[in-house]
Amino acid sequence: MVITCSDTRTAQTDTSGAAIIDLLKARGHHVAAYHVIKDEPSVITSLIRQGVKDPAVQAIVINGGTGISRRDSTFEAVDALLEKRLEGFGEIFRYLSFKDIGSAAIMSRATAGLYQNRIVISIPGSEKAVRLAMDQLILNELGHMVREMTK
Repeated sequence: MVITCSDTRTAQTDTSGAAIIDLLKARGHHVAAYHVIKDEPSVITSLIRQGVKDPAVQAIVINGGTGISRRDSTFEAVDALLEKRLEGFGEIFRYLSFKDIGSAAIMSRATAGLYQNRIVISIPGSEKAVRLAMDQLILNELGHMVREMTK
């Protein structure tokens, strides 16, 4: 499942969500659902809870709302649900971002972990950040993470 959290994007203008979907499909992954929602914690947690009930959803990739502005609340919503955290994901994402954009990388609150035996990954909403996360981390390990969580 792919979720875009944005107060301004629509399904028609969401290039980041489209990039995630295209990259997943190019690697043979099935995208069971796609949503563009407002960056509201209750909406985000409700959609994640709904998604994990679908047996076709093994992973949820969320983009947007990971910064530090007043409206960025995706991190809090996701972090409150995670039962196991993959701390290395955020650490390595920020390192890769630092190599690309410099010290502004410290403002990213990208995170990942498990909720209800599903992978949940939350990344920034810029298309450049999405492509970095997908190409350097997510696509390389998604199948492996799903296999590990089902053991």
